[in-house]
Amino acid sequence: MKVGATEPVARGRFITFEGGEGAGKSTQARRLAAHLEAAGQKIVLTREPGGTAGAERIRALLLDAAAAWTGLAEILLHFAARADHVARVIRPALAAGSIVICDRFTDSTLAYQGYGQGGDRAAIAQLARLIALEPDLTIVLDISVSDSLSRLAARGEKADRYERLGADFFARVAAGFRAIAAAAPERCVLIGAADDEARIAARIADLVRDRLGLDA
Repeated sequence: MKVGATEPVARGRFITFEGGEGAGKSTQARRLAAHLEAAGQKIVLTREPGGTAGAERIRALLLDAAAAWTGLAEILLHFAARADHVARVIRPALAAGSIVICDRFTDSTLAYQGYGQGGDRAAIAQLARLIALEPDLTIVLDISVSDSLSRLAARGEKADRYERLGADFFARVAAGFRAIAAAAPERCVLIGAADDEARIAARIADLVRDRLGLDA
């Protein structure tokens, strides 16, 4: 390097996982993180809503089955959590050259609050522009309504507020995710969630290598 030259600033990669209830996002995000970490990559695995202490408190409010938010209030809560998460976790990690893998991001707000609950999609898009961060790759796990319902029942856990919204809501969310993926093919890849977990993980690993050039 020449004397006085400035070394390039490292910039990591931002990968998000999206999909409806029971699609396996969290499982596949963990599997990809472990796979890339084993290959020597620096990984930050996080989630939304959440990822910081403040955002996790907002998450608890949003998932509370007893809560009843207006549509706009719910959208703003998601973006308040996201703004804190991006500023405190995601941007610093990317600036340090890490690969950030996030379980849900802005596409979930559009699918759930926009398509699923009939919220103002233009307002969601405007708030997304204020956040000013787009993933390098978004993996959308496409799950049928029947599979969502059966997987949630198999968990045997108390349902959160979104899980209680039922089949019609799940169908609108699934359609929303498909529309989002179709509108941004350079960023989003739709993968069927009904396949074997290991085969889905292998396909995702290949996808990350081919799309992002990561040595995995």
